[in-house]
Amino acid sequence: MPGAGRPVVSFGEPEGYDERVRGRRLGVRIPPRVAAVAVCIVLGLGLIGGAVTGSWLVGDSGDGGTRDTFSAAAGLWHSVPVDRLFPTTVQGQGAGPGGADRTWTRIAVAPDSGCQSAFDPLLKKVLAPVGCQRLLRATYTDATQSFVTTVGLLFTKADAVGMKSLASRFQREGLGRRTDLMPLPYAAKGTVAAEFGSKQRASWTVSVLTDAPVVAYAVSGWSDGRTVDTPQPAEEAMKSGATAPPAQAGLGNEAQGLADRVERALRRDVSSPASEQPS
Repeated sequence: MPGAGRPVVSFGEPEGYDERVRGRRLGVRIPPRVAAVAVCIVLGLGLIGGAVTGSWLVGDSGDGGTRDTFSAAAGLWHSVPVDRLFPTTVQGQGAGPGGADRTWTRIAVAPDSGCQSAFDPLLKKVLAPVGCQRLLRATYTDATQSFVTTVGLLFTKADAVGMKSLASRFQREGLGRRTDLMPLPYAAKGTVAAEFGSKQRASWTVSVLTDAPVVAYAVSGWSDGRTVDTPQPAEEAMKSGATAPPAQAGLGNEAQGLADRVERALRRDVSSPASEQPS
């Protein structure tokens, strides 16, 4: 255990015994300046040891801990129940326009699949460097059933370096704001999302995680099947004063609010193994 067995250093002069069992002094007297230097060294070692111990206790053990967390996240698509990745009901306190509360109800879960026809060609090309291990998707509607939102978790085949490279590219080139890189919705038959196709996409967000091999995204639209001429990224639709129809309807909040909460749930599953969480 870190810190255990740390040497105890004393600067006193303990008594020993000579061959006649008479007390005598051992060693030589340590000058004050040398003693002060030694104290600093010991205190420094103590602080370093304490810092290392503390980092282990909170799970921040450097590269090894990062690799363990990254590896754990890679297997969540088959080890965590779908109801925990995509809860049947999601509460969005303060997630709506003006800080209004939102409630989303899951209406469909897509069969877990690969990515063969899950993205438009250009987005598929952008994501190609990280590969596709598995894609999980679910579609939600709001309390009034006016809006529908598909949330997706793309589990990639990339390592941490690959995910950081993709995240850097998204940031550097503004890929998350390009309308030709919007994710596709999941239009489940027999639900209010049945008409939620590519032309009905109104707002979206894409998040490339760097601490897990996952790309999280959400795309929202109206449930009545109306087409959208000018989709707007959630980041822009949520800005104060935004006047485009997706912004006025709060569809940016729908996409961002759901994506944020699904991503948080994913991170909780990474930090707490499935066997340790309540069923």
